[in-house]
Amino acid sequence: QVQLVESGGGLVQAGGSLRLSCAASAPTFSSLAMGWFRQAPGKERESVAAINWSGGTTYYADSVKGRFTISRDNVKNMVYLQMNSLKPEDTAVYYCAARWGVAQLSPNYDYWGQGTQVTVSS
Repeated sequence: QVQLVESGGGLVQAGGSLRLSCAASAPTFSSLAMGWFRQAPGKERESVAAINWSGGTTYYADSVKGRFTISRDNVKNMVYLQMNSLKPEDTAVYYCAARWGVAQLSPNYDYWGQGTQVTVSS
C-alpha cells in the first residue's frame, strides 16, 4: 500500500512562487512514476506534471511549461513541484499521485494523496 501526503500549499500573490511537497510511504518508491494533478472549483481534474522512476524524464501540461518544475528524491521518498510565476488561474487543489509503470499525464494513477490548496490572488 502506498500513502501520499501533500504539503506546501497556501495563499500567494500573482507572480509569486510556492513549492509543493509529497511524502510517500512506499518501500518501493523508486519504482513508482509520480504525478501532480490539480482541480479547480467546478472544473475537472487536470494533469500538471509527471516524472518517471529515476527523475530522468519529466512531462508538463502546456499551461505550466516553463513555470513549474517537478522533481523527486528517491532517498527521502519525496516528490516536489516548484511553481514559479504563479497566476490566478493556477488556483486549485493540487494532488500528488503514484502509479506502477511509466510516467504519464493522463490521470490513470493507482494512488492519490488528499490534496493541498493553492490560492493565487491577483
